[in-house]
Order: sequence, then structure tokens, then C-alpha cells
Amino acid sequence: MSPKPDAAKSFCDLLESESNKSTGLAAIETLHDVLNHCNATTAAELENNLVSVVRAMEKTDYSSTSIRSATDLFRRFISLAPAELLDQADFSQVLEFYRKRGINFIDRVSRSRALISKYARPFFRNNMNILTHSYSKVVLEAICDAHSAGISIHVWVTESQPDASGRRMHERLTSCGINSTLVLDSCVGYLMERIQMVLVGAEGVMETGGIINKIGTLNVAIFVKEYPLNQADIPQEFKYRTSVIENKDLALEHPEVDYTPPQYINLLITDLGILPPAAVGEELIKLYI
Repeated sequence: MSPKPDAAKSFCDLLESESNKSTGLAAIETLHDVLNHCNATTAAELENNLVSVVRAMEKTDYSSTSIRSATDLFRRFISLAPAELLDQADFSQVLEFYRKRGINFIDRVSRSRALISKYARPFFRNNMNILTHSYSKVVLEAICDAHSAGISIHVWVTESQPDASGRRMHERLTSCGINSTLVLDSCVGYLMERIQMVLVGAEGVMETGGIINKIGTLNVAIFVKEYPLNQADIPQEFKYRTSVIENKDLALEHPEVDYTPPQYINLLITDLGILPPAAVGEELIKLYI
């Protein structure tokens, strides 16, 4: 059976109807829905179906980084079946096993934002100045939870051009009663001496421990470091929306993300716990065991 032709539309509808849902979680839920309706008879056929759905979702204007990283983890996680099960002629039993694994994975991802907020809490202190860049739902939840716990903080938010996504972050923080100041991207160096913590989201965490995130994240990270490498290795589909890649001259376009190497990151606060960048590869391996 070929994948549902409306899978990409279902993915977009999920995100439009549930504004608080992450792109990664919506991609995983879409893939699991396809899995529920699939009657593939071999692992190769199933993989082809899932890959075609992932490619369809990547052609939307949502973050390709988030879609690819989340669905890669999902496909690897569900496929960890016992050898004796994979050796059976009846592939329907394998499919059922994958579906159950998929439900467990979705439950895990659904709880990740709350877990990250919990792990981040000890880093917040009263009267702390925090700098954040762009709009991140997980960063917003962590800050709002700390505020609700009675911790007094001031958040400085970069405008995050070219789409000014920082304005949205500033508005959400203000609506939660949190002291927040919107600043120009170019003000980061001027502000840094009064900042006690820089907290940013990540569209994707690389196995190196570095992160892919909104363009300008690297600039924030290197104010006390030297710039060591260029950004040419980031795939085009990560840097630009599909509609831009298909219809415009990329030489005239502004990329949407950059890569921040692990040497500029102190800690990664994840649903698996607090990790130094060097531990990311090892933890990913553990996730599949």
C-alpha cells in the first residue's frame, strides 16, 4: 500500500490547529498515522513508504531540520525489533510491534518539553538577566515555569531578523507577566556583560553536540570565542524554506538557520537530562537500545 496521499496536508493541518505543538511532534504523529494504515509486507516496502512521507513533509514550509531529525529518531526507534520477530514470515506482526513502539515514542516526545523545563529549573536564579534569540516554545515554557515558581528574572530578546520572530517571543513573555526587553540583533555584544545565562532552542541537535537553530544563534555564541569554521556545510533545505528553494535565486536570499559548534555550548538541556555536547552521540546510541 502506498502512503496516504494527504499525509503532508495532515501534517500541516496538525500544526495549524494546534499552535503549541512542535514541528517534530507533528511530523512523528503524521508518520505514525501512516504506519497505522500501512499494510506493507516487507521492511523495505515500509521504509520506502515512510521515507516518501518524510520527503513530502520536507516540501512544506515548516522546518526541514526539525522534520528530518524527529522522523529519523522515530524510524530508528520503532525498528529495534527482536531478531526472532524480524525472522517471521508474517510481517503484520512486525508492523504491530512498530506501531506499539511508535506510541511509546510519541508519548516520550509529548512529555519532552515539560521534562526539559524541569531539568532547566536549577539554572534559574532570582534577579537573573537572561538572553534568548528568536522564538522557541521549549525556552518559553522553561522561562514561564520558572516565573510561576516565583523566580524573578528579566529576559532580553533579540528581534531575530529577518522575520522578527523575537517580537513574538517578547509578546508571549510579556503576556505571562515576565519582565522582557526586545533588542536589536546588533545589541548582543553591548548587552553581554550584564547577561548571566544565554538560553536558546534548537531546531536540531547534531551528533557532534552542535545545534542547528535560527540564523544569528552563532553570532550570540561567539562573542567570547573565535570564529572557527564557515557555514557552507549546512544543507540548503535546512537554510531555506521549500518555496524559496523552488522559486528564487538563493544567492539573493537570507538563510534562516546557522550551525553553532559544540565548543560554544556549555550544556544541552534535553528530555534525556542535562548533557555536555560531547555526550550527545553516546546518548543517541543509548536511545536505540
